[in-house]
Amino acid sequence: MHSKLYMQSSIAQEQAEVVGGGCSWSLRYENIISLENLLAAWEEFVKGKRKRADVQEFGRYLMDNLIALHRDLVSGIYQHGGYHHFKISDPKPRDIHKASVRDRLVHHALYRELYPFFDRTFIADSYSCRLEKGTHKAMDRFKTFSYQVSKNNTHTCWVLKCDIRKFFASIDQQVLIEIVGRYLSDERVRTLVANIVGSFNSGTIGKGLPLGNLTSQLFVNIYMNEFDQFVKHKLKSRRYIRYADDFIIFSEDRNHLFETLSYMAVFLRDRLKLKMHPNKVSIQTLASGVDFLGWVHSPDHRVLRTSTKRRMLKAISGNPSNATLMSYHGMLSHGNAHKLAGLIPKTPW
Repeated sequence: MHSKLYMQSSIAQEQAEVVGGGCSWSLRYENIISLENLLAAWEEFVKGKRKRADVQEFGRYLMDNLIALHRDLVSGIYQHGGYHHFKISDPKPRDIHKASVRDRLVHHALYRELYPFFDRTFIADSYSCRLEKGTHKAMDRFKTFSYQVSKNNTHTCWVLKCDIRKFFASIDQQVLIEIVGRYLSDERVRTLVANIVGSFNSGTIGKGLPLGNLTSQLFVNIYMNEFDQFVKHKLKSRRYIRYADDFIIFSEDRNHLFETLSYMAVFLRDRLKLKMHPNKVSIQTLASGVDFLGWVHSPDHRVLRTSTKRRMLKAISGNPSNATLMSYHGMLSHGNAHKLAGLIPKTPW
């Protein structure tokens, strides 16, 4: 047992040294903080928010505020402020931390430059918060992999399903800053990233990312890319899908998945300081129905998860907007839900 754990730790250590090591881009700080980029970031940020009081206040003297922000970023005196905390149900309770308009503008400016660079380093089967990599693409990939492993539903397909315990709250900020810094040659860009990352804590100093930040969506993908590369290139798991903190591996060999699970747990613990959710780890056959991204997937069909169905029916029982109805009809078109779709009106009541 000890020798096996040593081997697992060695693999994790080697991965930490190899993946992305020595790769850096000359992403320029001047491009991020330029007035042109700040103004473009504002145009993106303000969409759908023009009626909000804090956005209107910032926009009233927009150029003055942009020039002042630009000046602080150029001089290096910019410091990220605090957060306004509130709770939402989505559908489970979530803690949202909202930064000031000024700080969120910096997030957008940084994101506009970082996303194109980092997105090209991600594996093809990472699907969360990426352009043209939404839930429907992930579910289509699920279907493709299940057909491949089951040989068109003629053999048993085993599925390992996991997620991370308290994902956003457990991100280790120092590890994240080190990972991002490996790719960036400009010290000022690294300092700005550290400024944003360090502006928040989840109750433990040095831990957590706020759900409300645009940059958090990119940072968690950069963080979990370490894990993706480990699974794909060290563990050689060809049929692997990750959506945020949910990930799945397909195999015809159940014992292989148990072994893979132990390697993954060690890497997450030792390299990324994360733990899998003990109640959300399963190895089961596809024929038994695999719950993934709100749908229960079987060999030849997928049906909406019961809790998702109840939430949807509750939402349309009031006075739903046309956009809400269209959204639900669009969602249901991606599974075997013709009867359920018939319960949803085409237009508001």
